[in-house]
Amino acid sequence: MKIACITYRNWAIEIYELLENQFSESHNFLVLKSKKEFDSQKLISFNPDLILWYGWSWMVEDLFVDKYNSIMLHPSPLPKYRGGSPIQNQIINGEKSSCVTLFKMTKNLDDGDIYKQLPFSLNGSLNQIFDRIITLGYSATAEIIDNNFELTKQDHNKVTFCKRRRPEDSEISLSELTDATGEYLHNKIRMLNDPYPNAYIKTSDNKKLYLIGSKLEK
Repeated sequence: MKIACITYRNWAIEIYELLENQFSESHNFLVLKSKKEFDSQKLISFNPDLILWYGWSWMVEDLFVDKYNSIMLHPSPLPKYRGGSPIQNQIINGEKSSCVTLFKMTKNLDDGDIYKQLPFSLNGSLNQIFDRIITLGYSATAEIIDNNFELTKQDHNKVTFCKRRRPEDSEISLSELTDATGEYLHNKIRMLNDPYPNAYIKTSDNKKLYLIGSKLEK
């Protein structure tokens, strides 16, 4: 099987490296690790049987959805939290757990049939959360490559959407400092660790004080 792996995110690259280590003797891989590396013609020439778009943030040409088997990894319990910044939106909403969902890509946003959906905890640091996504994303994809899966349709009556967060959304406002709970503020800080735009507060001299860590004591 020819497997193309497209991304620009470090956690997805780690998944792809694990897959290559396991399957390089039985399958042929093409791995493109940045938007700059991505080339539609190179992908077409490779003629993949399977394309993985884990962590890809740009529109995918209809060709690669219509004529190829394209799979996306979305870190939410689809059909809930379709859309951008799913991890951040779940954490700021107080969710305690999520799912690594692998689904068949369509022309519509995050609405394709589900290959695998594995739960994981949203507790801890962002790095710990990504470690869980890497472990589950790798194991679930390996099962798909081994044809160990059963497609399940999403329940479109249970759909919820979230918007991609912008850098200005990382500000902790005066009203939040005054009115928000400790848990809310702790969640906002930890969900915005690198590589995301860090949480910050504006000072009286119009500077930004970045908050890259927090500890919540009960």
